[in-house]
Amino acid sequence: MTASNTPLRLDDVLDQLPRDAFLDSAVLHGDLAYARKEGGPTRSILTPKATVKAMIEALELKPGERVLHVGTGFGYTPMVLGLFSAEVITLEKLHHRAESAREKLDRMGSENVVVVETDDPDHEAIQGSFHAILVETTAGEVSHGLLRRLKDGGRLVALRSASATVQKLIRYRRLGKRMEREELGEHYLVPSLEEILIDLGVTDEERAHRVQAMSKSKRISIADALLQMGELDEVEIYRALALQRGLKLAGTEELLGRITEEALDRIPRPFMKHNRFVPIADEDAVFVVATSNPDADVEPLRGAANVDSVDMVLVTPTDYSRLWRAIELKQYGRHGWNGEVVETEEVPDRYSDPTHVEPLESHRAVAIFDGILMDAVGERASDIHFEIYDGVVRVRFRIDGQCVDMDRYRISEMELRGIVNVIKIESRLDIAERRLPQGGRMERKVGGRHFDLRVQTQPCHEGEFVVIRLLPRDNRLITIRELGFPEPLAREYERLLETPSGLVLVVGPTGSGKSTTLYGGLQVLADETSRKVITVEDPVEYSINRIQQTQVKPQIGFGFADAMRSFVRQDPDVILVGEIRDGETALEAIRASQTGHVVLSTLHSNDTVDAVQRLFDLGMHANSVASELIAVMAQRLARRICTHCRQEATPDPELVKEVFPGGLPEGFKCYRGKGCARCEHRGTRGRIAVVEFLKVNARIRKAIARQLQVDELRDECVAGGLWPMRRTALDLIGDGVIPFEELKRLLSSERLAPEGTE
Repeated sequence: MTASNTPLRLDDVLDQLPRDAFLDSAVLHGDLAYARKEGGPTRSILTPKATVKAMIEALELKPGERVLHVGTGFGYTPMVLGLFSAEVITLEKLHHRAESAREKLDRMGSENVVVVETDDPDHEAIQGSFHAILVETTAGEVSHGLLRRLKDGGRLVALRSASATVQKLIRYRRLGKRMEREELGEHYLVPSLEEILIDLGVTDEERAHRVQAMSKSKRISIADALLQMGELDEVEIYRALALQRGLKLAGTEELLGRITEEALDRIPRPFMKHNRFVPIADEDAVFVVATSNPDADVEPLRGAANVDSVDMVLVTPTDYSRLWRAIELKQYGRHGWNGEVVETEEVPDRYSDPTHVEPLESHRAVAIFDGILMDAVGERASDIHFEIYDGVVRVRFRIDGQCVDMDRYRISEMELRGIVNVIKIESRLDIAERRLPQGGRMERKVGGRHFDLRVQTQPCHEGEFVVIRLLPRDNRLITIRELGFPEPLAREYERLLETPSGLVLVVGPTGSGKSTTLYGGLQVLADETSRKVITVEDPVEYSINRIQQTQVKPQIGFGFADAMRSFVRQDPDVILVGEIRDGETALEAIRASQTGHVVLSTLHSNDTVDAVQRLFDLGMHANSVASELIAVMAQRLARRICTHCRQEATPDPELVKEVFPGGLPEGFKCYRGKGCARCEHRGTRGRIAVVEFLKVNARIRKAIARQLQVDELRDECVAGGLWPMRRTALDLIGDGVIPFEELKRLLSSERLAPEGTE
């Protein structure tokens, strides 16, 4: 790509040139130590578009001119200059940065930009004089060597520091032997947090504008607005903050291995907590501290610690809390920094009475439970499992749908009993009852976020097992497009919401994202002012503006069916029922659809056809189901391949035989994650919905009314246009979104092959 004969508009170039194509892989993959190695934040992030525009406009470039650029950086500015100039020579003193910029410029097709590895304007590789010179660094005064390179009438534009983040734009113009100097205003060299997030590809301009509006209206920082809106994972937000400030972003595991007793004893703990610091270590006369405040002032710390140098690393708010919790666990004497058991004196068995908790043991149990809860939030876990086998306690987190052993927790049997008592007390269960299963709830604030915790205890041979489901209250609502639906199915879903009446079901096992899919549809309905929408839920997981939401209260006799009977007198157009659990609720849902309402609900069943049979099992008449059911969506959640370590892979030959009995299709590709720091070396991060879609038409209605057996009904549905889950999964595999091996978790063996294959 070279300068075009067709006049280009600078605004168009800046809007269309992909900035993320110029970021180093180290930045994209979260290697934030890069910023420090390069000497500050300006060398690890791209210059803001507005500043690049101001600099290039100040150069007053004309076609056919030669340009000298100092400070190649990522190659972004030289690329833009090359589109408006005949030739660009750009200087970069760092070898690896120069090589990286050359590779990017070549990949983008730039043919008139030459990268020279130097910062000396008199270098032998630089020949002749230039019409324009741009100095994109802030290293003091402009050298005479650069000014000598200017042609008569030439312009030199440079940045001079006005403050830590603001730069003055200076322009020199050669007029014969005289040099004219003028100041062109102040500009930011460090991008805003929103710009960095857009550059990293984790948000877009539309969301950034929403966040800015909330930040201004609530008078809070952009980072706090992002966290409150649930727009992004806090790791992504703090990764961008670290880039912006030129800090290293560190994780809990890395820092726990570096904490020393000497560092903890060096400064009073109240001082550290007040200033939001966590002491880590004194390494080579440098006092290392972690903080969740990117703007923290280290000057008071220098005096308190009596050190000349403080090395500040950034952590997320969740990790900040996890670090202090680990320190407090260590204080109780039985746990080291990584949760390992430290040898202590034998503790007598004080748990012969399970309701009895000694004060010290109670504090220890609370501290351990809080630490585990903090870890679960940090690991993005959906569930925590406490189990015991042969006297050995096992702690597991369910992460992205899979149970993962947390081997760092080595909890004694007595400690588990104390933790179970703490959980029971907080969720208002009977701590004396150890023979029957119990269910309860509690609310917790963890790392600045609010969670509803659903607790279920189960007596077993060796003790009580406990499962806790974590439900964040501040999760961002996901749109229909973000759910992962193929575009044709997304359009079908939106069209269903416009229908005047009928029953729409989203089915699947527990934890398959059914409610999230329904909420995606509710967002569309909330934007329509012409229809009234009422929901009955258990619990209300998301609060949606302009939607009338109701919480069931079985303890006072107000269940799903009771709500449905009262709702029809509230003049709604759309009713959402959180779940059809029994025949009474199913009957009220069908009655509501018969009286001119759209009813959306979830149902536990394996697939779309099985959902029809489930309605029969609940006592619904076949003709009623056939006339009112308009669509069923079945879904599972599949693990996403980590985008930062994705690579092409060879499919498992045995699985290929099951999925493609006739042989692997030509051009078929699949991918998997190699494993990196971003995905905790698992190769996957996050999940996506894999959907099966059944739209009920005349043929399928007739089959339902005849109450065919499941296999026969499925054959009719396939012939009538059923979109199978296998098709959605293979599309996602081919697009590199999910690994090929996920098919075994999504589909039964008989569903792996194409429909109709024996």
